[in-house]
Amino acid sequence: MSLLPPFVEVGRQRPVDLVVPGSSLDEVVAPYAAATGAGPLELTSGADRLVARYDGDAVWLEVTTRGRTTRHRSRRFARPPGPVEEVGLALTGTHLTALTREGDRWVARARTDLRGRIDTRSEAWLAGLATAAPIAGRFGQLGLRDVRVVSGVPDGRVVLSATSAGPGFFDTAHTSLWELDTRTLALTHLSDLFFRRPDRAGAYGDHATHVLRDGDEWLVATSTWGDFHSRHKVIGVTLARTTADVLSGVHLLDTEPLPLPVGGLRSVGVWDPHLARTDDGWLVGFVSATRFFRFHPALAGGPSLDALALRGAAGHLTQAEGTTLAHLGGGWRVLASDKRAQRFPTYDLAMRETGALTAPYPSNIPWPTLVRDGDGWLVVTFDGTPYGGPVCGYGTHGDVVFLRPEAGTTV
Repeated sequence: MSLLPPFVEVGRQRPVDLVVPGSSLDEVVAPYAAATGAGPLELTSGADRLVARYDGDAVWLEVTTRGRTTRHRSRRFARPPGPVEEVGLALTGTHLTALTREGDRWVARARTDLRGRIDTRSEAWLAGLATAAPIAGRFGQLGLRDVRVVSGVPDGRVVLSATSAGPGFFDTAHTSLWELDTRTLALTHLSDLFFRRPDRAGAYGDHATHVLRDGDEWLVATSTWGDFHSRHKVIGVTLARTTADVLSGVHLLDTEPLPLPVGGLRSVGVWDPHLARTDDGWLVGFVSATRFFRFHPALAGGPSLDALALRGAAGHLTQAEGTTLAHLGGGWRVLASDKRAQRFPTYDLAMRETGALTAPYPSNIPWPTLVRDGDGWLVVTFDGTPYGGPVCGYGTHGDVVFLRPEAGTTV
């Protein structure tokens, strides 16, 4: 793609916090809470009791609901191999995890799914959360992925939205916002965003999000990964509108469906929205799946967000996502990430391929996020590096990866 120079990797960050620093359980508006201490650790709501125990040899969980207590211990991973500095208890979605801090890393030692026992997304249940742990508050993150630029941030600040990875699959993650210092590549956690759905009660940790300032309000488009699991393979895109300051604190946002045109695509799900207001109306990049998991980038446009038409799709791709809109060379372009080819293809607004971003391709499916850096560009992406050990399984990725133009290159 001649509109951009070749890029090389210049740095990485991996912010990990079991508890968001300075937060408290009073701020928990969705089932993303954590506590740390010497153990045992306990989260309670009414008669429900969630406990992480460590007896100096092994770690396990105890869950008490409706007068019945069950014990959950890993056969292979319950025993830390060395000294334990601290014990952690994390509630992420419907999942409860016990972790140990071993040196400078948190390692998951036990995990159980509370579905069918507790409605952890109930706002009434969440309002009753309590603990005696010395440190407790909102759950932070084990890694970051799905990085996008927050559009329209005032005062020249660079803010990124990201998926804060939990200790497991997609339904343990949530959306967070981070300020980026483009000089030092430091990331500062600003806020966490959670969502109410239009079709069901409760608070959800939906993610793969784009945030855009539009006039006096923020638009937050997100993907409904917050309850995606093996028995609930339904994924769509919702839109929230708010005048609240989403760049700080914690927010539980009301959403409505964002109808994306998929006629002719044989779509079973859509995700990864990216919005842009243009002189002619709106562009919306997204991903459409023909089955799980076979997916490709697509583009819609229209005079308003409720009157979109399909402009094109790269339907020949089978593992490509992170559809990203960028204004380059005086016009709009579409970028995506193709896992099979290990490249970042670029497209015009009819979704005809025009080239590719010349850059290293990290593991997993990194997104080609372009950040203005003076007169040039910085690429901010991510990889599939896991965290937290085998109990967590897939979903804890990744490192945030920074790319700058190769020395001596110009466009």
